[in-house]
Amino acid sequence: MISISSNELIALINSFIWPLTRILGLIAVAPPFGNNTVPVQIKIALGVMLALIVAPTLPVISDLDPVSFNGILVLAQQLIIGLGMGFVMRVLFSSIEMAGEVAGLTMGLGFATFFDPQTQGRSSAIAQFLVLTATLILLTLNVHLSMLATLVESFQTIPISTSFHSGFNYQKMVIWGEQIFSVGMRLSLPIVAALLVTNVALGILTRAAPQLNLFGIGFPITIGVGFLMLALILPYLLLPLENLFQQGIETMQSLGLPATAPPSQPPMQR
Repeated sequence: MISISSNELIALINSFIWPLTRILGLIAVAPPFGNNTVPVQIKIALGVMLALIVAPTLPVISDLDPVSFNGILVLAQQLIIGLGMGFVMRVLFSSIEMAGEVAGLTMGLGFATFFDPQTQGRSSAIAQFLVLTATLILLTLNVHLSMLATLVESFQTIPISTSFHSGFNYQKMVIWGEQIFSVGMRLSLPIVAALLVTNVALGILTRAAPQLNLFGIGFPITIGVGFLMLALILPYLLLPLENLFQQGIETMQSLGLPATAPPSQPPMQR
């Protein structure tokens, strides 16, 4: 008869529950895993499978009871680390969504909104189109596999321990949030600039010919110019998005490094 002592049982639970919590934290937030359209059963199955692969390679904290106060603190710490790493990639998609929102509002498509199951709110048609395009590029470049590989490597740079100083760089994660605004404006800049010139030309035309109906000709022209610019910049979006995803993976890897200075923002290549 096979018998397992309580200490051995605690050791087995510890070796599995800590990495599982961190993995599920990333899967719950990071795209495309964190999308609400992905069934919860698939997310849990993926997390369990990765935890079973990672757990045998990690040192076991055998003297820590998982249901004790310290065990719950370690559990919360691993969850925060996983959520923080997923937050890095989620910020990039939020910046892409913001670029679509700015472009759509400038085009006059503020009324063309849809329900976004990811954010549980409204989202413009242009934003949804750019997010879907970015998701396809992410899957094509295997960035989702790079995210999982970075997550597995994080158990070496940010080891599981009972210390509150786990090595996780919270400051860098917070600073990374500014990418929503900087990247969003850079991605939408070509469309916004073209529509600015279009609106100035329409203003001059209306001033020269007051009998023209600005609302009658203005909306079709701005929407047409916006779609034309969107079609022109789509072939050139691959390189900026590839650099953006690479920067996100590098940021995920650097979350386990000490903060020295705020990260510099290299210019996005086009």
